[in-house]
Amino acid sequence: MKKKGMRDNETLQDFASLRHSGSNQLAELLSRSLLDVICKQDPQSLARHLILIIVIILKNIYEMCSKKDTLVMKEWTRVVSVGESIQQQIQHEETPPSKNVQASVSVILSNSLSHLENNTLHQPLLKRNRALSSNPLALVGAKVSHIESLDYEINENELFKHDWRSRSKFQVLQYIFCKWTLALLVGLLTGLIATFINLAVENIAGYKILAVINKGLAYFTGANILLTLFAAVLCVCFAPTAAGPGIPEVKAYLNGVDTPNIVWVTTLIVKELSLLDLIGKEGPLVHIGCCIASLLAQGGPDNYRLKWRWLRHFNNDRDRRDIITCGASSGVCAAFRSPVGGVLFALEEVATWWRSALLWRTFFSTAVVVVILRAFIEICNSGKCGLFGKGGLIMFDVSDVVVTYHVTDVIPITMVGILGGILGSLYNYLLHKVLVVYNLINQKGRIHKLLLALTVSIFTSVCLYGLPFLAKCQPCHPSAREICPTNTGSGNFKQFNCPDGHYNDLATLLFTTNDDAVRNIFSSNTPEEFQTASLLIFFVLYCILGLVTFGIAVPSGLFLPIILMGSAYGRLVGIAMRSYTKIQSGLYAVLGAASLMAGSMRMTVSLCVIFLELTNNLLLLPITMIVLLVSKTVGDSFNPSIYEIILDLKGLPFLDANPEPWMRNLTVGELADAKPPVVTLCGVEKVSRIVEVLKNTTHNAFPVVDERVAPPMGLAIGSTELHGLILRAHLAQVLKKKWFLTEKRRTEDWK
Repeated sequence: MKKKGMRDNETLQDFASLRHSGSNQLAELLSRSLLDVICKQDPQSLARHLILIIVIILKNIYEMCSKKDTLVMKEWTRVVSVGESIQQQIQHEETPPSKNVQASVSVILSNSLSHLENNTLHQPLLKRNRALSSNPLALVGAKVSHIESLDYEINENELFKHDWRSRSKFQVLQYIFCKWTLALLVGLLTGLIATFINLAVENIAGYKILAVINKGLAYFTGANILLTLFAAVLCVCFAPTAAGPGIPEVKAYLNGVDTPNIVWVTTLIVKELSLLDLIGKEGPLVHIGCCIASLLAQGGPDNYRLKWRWLRHFNNDRDRRDIITCGASSGVCAAFRSPVGGVLFALEEVATWWRSALLWRTFFSTAVVVVILRAFIEICNSGKCGLFGKGGLIMFDVSDVVVTYHVTDVIPITMVGILGGILGSLYNYLLHKVLVVYNLINQKGRIHKLLLALTVSIFTSVCLYGLPFLAKCQPCHPSAREICPTNTGSGNFKQFNCPDGHYNDLATLLFTTNDDAVRNIFSSNTPEEFQTASLLIFFVLYCILGLVTFGIAVPSGLFLPIILMGSAYGRLVGIAMRSYTKIQSGLYAVLGAASLMAGSMRMTVSLCVIFLELTNNLLLLPITMIVLLVSKTVGDSFNPSIYEIILDLKGLPFLDANPEPWMRNLTVGELADAKPPVVTLCGVEKVSRIVEVLKNTTHNAFPVVDERVAPPMGLAIGSTELHGLILRAHLAQVLKKKWFLTEKRRTEDWK
């Protein structure tokens, strides 16, 4: 009995030490302890151990769930151990492994790799450090050292050439039909989901303001805390990559970087549900469009894919990239109702691997989105989209404004562009500092992420509710086309704390949806509607909120906050230049918004088209072009664009279209001599050799060579002939499918 008690105590100590152990040690100790107890046939000890096992499993559930690659590594360890044993047996032999040895390898591989059936062509068998894979906040992820690339280049080996030569005309037409059908479905689903999100966000935000505007700060803060907590919990616990705008990750993915979980179905669902607490919806809509496109291209989620033969054409990174590009352009189109701007956004900002054939498909997808948005606009105009739904489908129409300008107006327009470049680069600099601080906070755990989101929500609520008390009450103008003042229903001229017949202009901008706030600032023929002090407070407030809210664990965008900041200072410039120019202050607000976006994001052509389609006024084209060019030039002289800064914070590399000048002096041989060294494979290799290579290297491709080639004339040493490349994923597929040979045969003899 004493020995038994001592052994139980030792087992308990071993279990207690598992708090800092991995899941492999946990499984080993559980198996040993249970086997020991069962052999003793002691019911009390067995029950005690089972209870202890349940407690330990509950304690370690978080660690086990957070390490998704544990099972893969466990099974792969078995494969490697078999490969090493076989290698030790045959390392001094010149003949290939026997049939019995190969059969045993096949059985072990079949059993061990059964769990790796999904994504076998896109995941290496060995564990790798993935970008953002364990980071609960995708927005400001820590820098990573190991990044896998996507296979966008065509691997023109003999198998690829044979596949294309063997395709019939029907299969070619099938492939073309699938491409255009997927483009249609991407536009259709993106348009429907974006319309639902637009209407839901506008109505929820509008009804929230109506419900709490007269009930005090506590109700207003409480409502914001509930919405923020709901979105933050979803992002932190279920889909960390749903936080933030998603455009930097999409940009890296389309550039060729494998960013895991970025376009998963969980990310899509959480992104849609979390939009209730949205801080700008344009970036998230682009991310949603890319998620929809990716799911359609692969036939659904990983665990529930459609087994449709036609989808086999898109089981590669190249075609999936093209479909996701259509999703990105459709998302921009759905956000701004700008089909041409969406195509140009994909061309200028996110799609590095652009092809002329892709232009037609992206334009087709955006055309489908516009048709859907137009249909819902007709429905919303009849009052069937809720009290605030009419303004949800963005359109800042200033087509009724007569735009008149002269040569002398170039000076104030240039000033707006210079201010936009300076303020945009300053915003990028400050946002970089804020995100670095947020990254330090977010690394401390989930609780700190939630507390950070709640703190920012409380600060935002206090500012939005308290600052309107600083503004002076304005008398309602007799010629106002809307009800003045109002605190119920949609509309402008919020009364807030003012007496009857007066309105609070700052409350009019703050206690409304973001889209309505932009429309108010863009409004023309209203020179006295907003005071200079109120616009200045609004500008400073949104600069601060734009910095502190971007980085918390909720979906957020950059477009609309920057538009609000830029329109505020643009209208201030218009008020200051009222005596010297005939351009209305509302049009200066449009130019200010365009200049700040160009100064921060460094876009020109796509941004110009987006603003023209938003405002529906082609007369703004010349002055908008001047503002964008000046603003981008000034901003480029200070720092990179905001998306490049976020990519750097995430540790995601971005390959520019043009290499650096110093790279012109490099040769392929110098790159091949760099560490780690190049590992080659022969045309016919042993299983143990392949297992050893996969275990000891992290290369994503291996040159296939033949060293038994006759030497060139004049040389005594034989040369090496390069047959092509084989991808790491293809080797994993070969091992999984057990495509082994029982005897050596040359590649030319394969059937």
